[in-house]
This record gives sequence, C-alpha cells and structure tokens, in this order.
Amino acid sequence: MTIKQALKLKNKLVHELNELLVKLHKNNSVIEGNQRDYSTKETLAILYTKVDELTSLKSQIHQANTVIYDKIFLLSELKSLVKNLKALDCTNGISEDYYARRNEGNTVKTSEITAVERDNEVKFLETRIEQLQDELDYHNSVTYLEPYEDQV
Repeated sequence: MTIKQALKLKNKLVHELNELLVKLHKNNSVIEGNQRDYSTKETLAILYTKVDELTSLKSQIHQANTVIYDKIFLLSELKSLVKNLKALDCTNGISEDYYARRNEGNTVKTSEITAVERDNEVKFLETRIEQLQDELDYHNSVTYLEPYEDQV
C-alpha cells in the first residue's frame, strides 16, 4: 500500500473510531426498560482493535516519511508564515482602525513592508508551498509501506 492509500485508510479509521465512540456514549446508559441498540462492551472491544490498527498504520506512515520530514516541517512552517504575513498591518498614512477613532487626533502610521511587498512575499511563499506539496504528493503516491494487512 502506498502512503497515499495509507493516509486515506487512516482517515477512514479515524472516522470509524469517532462513530464507535458515539455508539459507546449513546448506548452505555439507557433508561431502564428501553432496548439498548448496541452492546457497549462489544463496541469497546471493537474500539480497542481499531485503535491498535490505527496506531500500527500511523507508525508505518511515520517510518515511511522519515526521508521527507524536512519538507513536511518546512511546508507547515511556510503555511504558518503565509497566514501571519496575510495578517500583517501595512498601513501607510492615517489609520482608520478602532483605536484611532477613540483618540482626539488622527493616528498616522508608516510601515516598513508595504502591502504590495507583503502580497509579493505571500505569492512567492504560496508558490513554494505548491512545489513542496507536489513533491509530497509524489512521494505519497510512489512510496510503499511495509506489508500491511488490510482489514477494511
């Protein structure tokens, strides 16, 4: 199984675990005389099996990704940086923010990085993010995990 397939399976297992947890909570304590739709003891046993399966799968994904962790971490940091740059105040001139209106006079701001410069930086970083994502997508589609028994 490729990493791409493993990631899809991981998401499916996470979804199944969440559904099992809902069943567990919904059916453990019922009003006396009402029928219990699912056995919570059986549901708990299935939960433990799914947790083991998910843990094993995540470990295999982790091991297969060790060669590209630098790209994974860089991608994460660049996304965070883009988010912060987009929020960067680049006001030049009279500020029209909330606090400026509370003052008696106008607040004048100057920025070292202009909005145009900021937007160009964001575009540059977004291009790099796309390149990294393409590299990771390729890695995920051609890299195989150690043999894994599908229990789907």
